[in-house]
Amino acid sequence: MSMKSPASAPPAEARNPRRWLGLVFIGLAQLMIVLDITIVNIALPSAQQDLGISSGDRQWVITAYTLAFGSLLLLGGRIADRTGRRRAFLIGLVGFAGASALGGAAGDLGLLLTARTLQGVFAALLAPSALSLLTVSFTEARERAKAFGVFGAIAAGGGAVGLVVGGLLTEYLDWRWCLYVNVPIAAVALFGRLVLPADAPAAGRTRTDWPGVLLAVSGLVSVVYGCSEAESEGWDSRLVVGLLTLGVVLLVAFVLRESRTPSPLLPLRVVADRARGSAYLAVALAVIGMFGMFLFLTYYMQVVKDYSAVLTGVAFLPLTGGVLAGAGGIATRLLPRVPPRALVVPGLTLAAAGTGWLSFVEADTSYAAGVLPAEILVGLGMGLVMATSMNYATRGVRPEDSGIASATVNTAQQIGGSVGTALLNTVAASATADHLAGRPRSPEALREGLVVGFQEAYTVAALVLLGAAFLIGLLMNAPRPRHDAAAGPPASHEAPAAHLG
Repeated sequence: MSMKSPASAPPAEARNPRRWLGLVFIGLAQLMIVLDITIVNIALPSAQQDLGISSGDRQWVITAYTLAFGSLLLLGGRIADRTGRRRAFLIGLVGFAGASALGGAAGDLGLLLTARTLQGVFAALLAPSALSLLTVSFTEARERAKAFGVFGAIAAGGGAVGLVVGGLLTEYLDWRWCLYVNVPIAAVALFGRLVLPADAPAAGRTRTDWPGVLLAVSGLVSVVYGCSEAESEGWDSRLVVGLLTLGVVLLVAFVLRESRTPSPLLPLRVVADRARGSAYLAVALAVIGMFGMFLFLTYYMQVVKDYSAVLTGVAFLPLTGGVLAGAGGIATRLLPRVPPRALVVPGLTLAAAGTGWLSFVEADTSYAAGVLPAEILVGLGMGLVMATSMNYATRGVRPEDSGIASATVNTAQQIGGSVGTALLNTVAASATADHLAGRPRSPEALREGLVVGFQEAYTVAALVLLGAAFLIGLLMNAPRPRHDAAAGPPASHEAPAAHLG
């Protein structure tokens, strides 16, 4: 007879009757995190002017957050498993809101960077605890599909909402409200304490794998920082090559450490499962298309088409509509009925078609003929991919591993976004420079050069997404879910699944 786990998923007859209300608060927390990825980008030009930030230092407003968030996610997930998911969720909410308020009140670059770093630290605790709460709250296949459809829609479409909100706040209030806005969202989400599953005292606590923590954090910092520097220094610079090489070496050492220690930070059984491993890979590769859409379309509409920040945000709304249709409509209905790759592979293919469409957009192409169809295709595809992948990324894990499994999918998203943004930006910048070589630098020529760069970047993004569709089609071999089975395994057993290797 096995010992009862404090994190065990409740049986069907004992499920939390207020779990759907809990989903509202979990969704608010996730929305706050996703909003922060894009909303600060909109506020950055105004903040730079207000605080006198140099062009060389402005990137740190973004990088400070991504470094802290991406590198500490695994630790945050394990803390949630060890100390309690609801407790970690509430601490993350309060900390993130406090850091946001500090950033909004910042009077100089140093304080703003401190606040952004703290935002990343608390987001690394909040994101995996939110997803793991969702995992243990919804265990029946049909309910789980609906819940993850909502969560996946927020994860994939929240960035577009951030562009709209950021544009409105910056234009009609002040850039500081792009940070202050997190405070009321967190205040409402705190009411989740009344309905979210309670934490039980942890039995038989194990030691924290601090050497593993050090290897994981330093390795992820090296990779994320190396990718961020690649945009300005070039992929072949000594700094970038050194950072990426160091990151890979440290992460390989981390994997070796986790395979031998009795109390690993990341049990390899979590990622060795073929369905979960494929889900992590799908998320990492899919965000390349999503980040490319946000990055280059923002410049295309504001610099090439001369849209205002508010109009640019509004122009992204069809993307959000596509995500909602893909995740909340199609994926929610089909997740309990079909194998996961029957949704992920078409989703990646649709996203590839959308980014490929953008590779033909010219400076004088109308919004209706160029941007709109691409946004709908990418939105539909991302909705299918994110809802399905986040479901299977946490499906079948031992209850005591739900936090670290949730952290791993968030880490995959951060690493994929960092690598993809740096890669596509390098492709675009090189193509633009080649096009402008020997040409007069008139405004028209500069716009034309930017468009050529965007076309090249979108071509690469489409090829990456097509390659991802082929790869996931081969790897993700999980069968159609059983209607009578819970998504979570019993407390003392790992759900049967195919494994890599």
